[in-house]
Amino acid sequence: MGHLSSIVGVHVDGSPVSGGGLSENGKFSYGYASSTGKRSSMEDFYETRIASVDNQLVGLFGVFDGHGGARVAEYVKEHLISNLIRHPHFISDTRKAIVDAYKQTDQDFLASDNSQNRDAGSTASTAVLVGDRLVVANVGDSRAVICRGGDAIAVSRDHKPDQTDERQRIEEAGGFVMWAGTWRVGGVLAVSRAFGDKLLKQYVVVDPEIREEVIDNSLEFLILASDGLWDVVSNEEAVNMVRAVADAEQAAKMLLEEAYKRESSDNITCVVVRFISGQNSSNSG
Repeated sequence: MGHLSSIVGVHVDGSPVSGGGLSENGKFSYGYASSTGKRSSMEDFYETRIASVDNQLVGLFGVFDGHGGARVAEYVKEHLISNLIRHPHFISDTRKAIVDAYKQTDQDFLASDNSQNRDAGSTASTAVLVGDRLVVANVGDSRAVICRGGDAIAVSRDHKPDQTDERQRIEEAGGFVMWAGTWRVGGVLAVSRAFGDKLLKQYVVVDPEIREEVIDNSLEFLILASDGLWDVVSNEEAVNMVRAVADAEQAAKMLLEEAYKRESSDNITCVVVRFISGQNSSNSG
């Protein structure tokens, strides 16, 4: 059934996977597409889930881009949304629930991770649909972009070490940012916020930046994607492509294929959520 959770990884041979569904209340549809791209291994994961929480139908979506291996991204995919849904204030104080779930998931991973090999971490870009609210949270450089009234609007900020406030936070914590092909925390990590990264945790925090949008007739769709898309496709280009395709899964596949054609050197994962506004509303003008 289209409204059931779709939680799958990547085909064993690395070929792209895609899928999608429609919410039971008919208010939104979603599609996803994910591929190793030109990489030999897969470190991207994603989550698309529709659940009933306190008798409310909610949509939960996420893109998780691992670095240093797949283990942190896979862990976050398996636990973050579940921790969020279980939070006692998920409906009443969604922002607090998101902050707490991000921190809990990170702490649980770090406590469970006894690997002696090199450090690993993951970004997270998540979106929660609760009633007429879209709540987007972000850690790292996966990105969330909405289309409102035809305009492309980034609703997350890429967390890069050379941003003034991020560099200041890192340096105040006793760390440093240096150029090593790109700006890196400690000369190692190219994002300034992430899950995992135990050896850099003092500087690489998991505090999500959260932005809330009203779901109304002007909000057309949301794109969540890993930097495999955003490295080669601008926010405006992505929005223009998705606007031309009604089916969310086909739109996600098209973004993926375009990024691949443009020689993206990374794994590519895209989630598109289309808001079906006005259809169930008597006040659509």
